[in-house]
Amino acid sequence: MNCLFTLVMLIPILPLLAAGGIATYVISGQAVGDDGEPPTARLAEGGAWLALFGLLMLDVLSLYEGAPGHFTVGSWFASGQFNVPISFMLDGLSLAYATLVALIGAVTLRFSRNYLHRETGFHRFFIFMSLFLAGMLLIVLSGNAVLTFIGWELAGVSSWLLIGYAYDRPLATGNALFAIITNRIGDAGFILGISLSAWWLGTVEWSGLADWAANAGTFDKITARLVLLGFLIAALAKSAQLPFSSWIARALEGPTPSSAIFYGALMVHAGVYLVIRLEPVLLRVPDIMLYIAVIGALTALYGWLAGLVQTDVKSSLIFATVTQVGLMFLASGLGWFELAAWHMGLHSAWRAYQFLLAPSYMHLVNEKAKPVPAWLAGRQWLYTAALQRFWLDHFARSALVRPTQAIGRDMRNFDDNVLSYLVGMPERHRGGRVGTIDDDRVIRGHGLAGAFLAWSAGHLQRFESNLVMQQSGGPVSRIMRRVGDYLLVLETLLERPRYLVLAVMAIFVVIL
Repeated sequence: MNCLFTLVMLIPILPLLAAGGIATYVISGQAVGDDGEPPTARLAEGGAWLALFGLLMLDVLSLYEGAPGHFTVGSWFASGQFNVPISFMLDGLSLAYATLVALIGAVTLRFSRNYLHRETGFHRFFIFMSLFLAGMLLIVLSGNAVLTFIGWELAGVSSWLLIGYAYDRPLATGNALFAIITNRIGDAGFILGISLSAWWLGTVEWSGLADWAANAGTFDKITARLVLLGFLIAALAKSAQLPFSSWIARALEGPTPSSAIFYGALMVHAGVYLVIRLEPVLLRVPDIMLYIAVIGALTALYGWLAGLVQTDVKSSLIFATVTQVGLMFLASGLGWFELAAWHMGLHSAWRAYQFLLAPSYMHLVNEKAKPVPAWLAGRQWLYTAALQRFWLDHFARSALVRPTQAIGRDMRNFDDNVLSYLVGMPERHRGGRVGTIDDDRVIRGHGLAGAFLAWSAGHLQRFESNLVMQQSGGPVSRIMRRVGDYLLVLETLLERPRYLVLAVMAIFVVIL
């Protein structure tokens, strides 16, 4: 059993170790030129293949002895009676999907070795991909909501970094900002779900939530609705369901392999996986399931209509993905969780293949893009709405991105005009380039602290000038010269033998 614990813990850690190894390799200065690329790729691929090998060992063990299920490795955090353990869930769902995650990750990394050859940021790309793979494995294998949230954030941060992969392009950084701001709402919902579970139920374990739902004496539908509300907001945002669908099309700004593994195959299904994991609680609250079904159906309709008017391969694929994930939410809302799980696995494999093939698709297919269907083109209002993606981008920018940017500007102004003044930081040079500092303001002091230092320096300078440095004629200088003369006389006397012997005898008398 100890070997099992070690193996399970190593699976998400191996890609993290690969990312750390690549970072060390880059810092050492050896990752230069074409010869520096293969070691980076081998480290990333090695972490993915080793994780896959470990999962295959667990799969074989589960076939012979049964899935281990939920088990705890140790305690991570404890306060009073509340405890957050390091736990894992190894059932049929998690083992099957984790194996698929590791396989798609390894294949995508192998594809990326040649696809990104001689690209600026080659090593950075493999670091972020390894971090993402570690996050996804942690999402799937975690036995409680806290560890799942760690993987959730790791995958989200990796996604943001790879959307802004070409950080010298304003479009890439703008789309990365748009995506991460939208997903922060989902992260806030996840934290809400964790907090309410810990506060009201005293547990954040997925098995603990299932036991609570099965206990008719303690189960409360109002509590369940509030707990599910937080987790479902997180699931809807991560899987780009309405009203959070607008961010995923912008996420295609990243390299094609990251689009394949993030938004085509794996991360976009994290919300579906979370909903399936919450099945025991959802079955007790039918109205929430109805809400999930409605949202899934509307999202599928939105993705289908928007996909009909797309003119490039990747955009068509991403809206097809939104449609399929919406159908998974619809199936979950209707209670067909097993169907949703099979759909999730099959769609992950197929969509990853399509996205990786996208760069070559136009060369393989000689046909022109099909025109918009006549029934859609004949309805101008519907065609315009689909072309504008039902104005979700404008809504998200007005409701989320612009207020966030405004808050950032206000905080920067507060920092520059209030905090910097209080701590004595010099003002930015208004007429120069950003980041330069006015040397004169530095010398004269700025702010309360700077004014106090300037006042102290002025008094010390006057003391030095008037008393010490007054053309070598100041009172302090005269006193010091007189003391120096006395010391010279004393030194002359001590150099004479009789006075030296007398001084030595006086010292002995004092000692004795």
